[in-house]
Amino acid sequence: MAVSDKVSAAAAEAQCPYRLVLEHLTSRWGVLVLIELLERPYRFSELRRAVGKYSGPGVSEKMLTQTLQTLERDGLVHRDAKPVIPPRVDYSLTDLGQEAARQVRSLAGWTHEHMDEVERARLAYDEAREARSRAS
Repeated sequence: MAVSDKVSAAAAEAQCPYRLVLEHLTSRWGVLVLIELLERPYRFSELRRAVGKYSGPGVSEKMLTQTLQTLERDGLVHRDAKPVIPPRVDYSLTDLGQEAARQVRSLAGWTHEHMDEVERARLAYDEAREARSRAS
């Protein structure tokens, strides 16, 4: 990351920190990580498999690492590295993370419950838009 990227990110964070936290919570992988960790602590590879069951090819190691680091920085995820051989690292939610994960899970549940309505609305919108385009 270039120095200018760090300055830009820091400036954006200072201007609107709420938006950045919301982006972290609702990112593609952030949502799934939070929901999974709400169930129990996971080791990295376990979490990667658990998150992958929701999305075709799954999450890359790099993306999962970045997501976990971001959520840890925001105080939502706790990383527990145990000094054993082989190394063992467990990820769990902090109290703040548990609260956020419950909210995210609720939103995900709402989406699941109302997907048929959303699809009908999309279809109606697309048909109306196509009809307007033909009329023009």
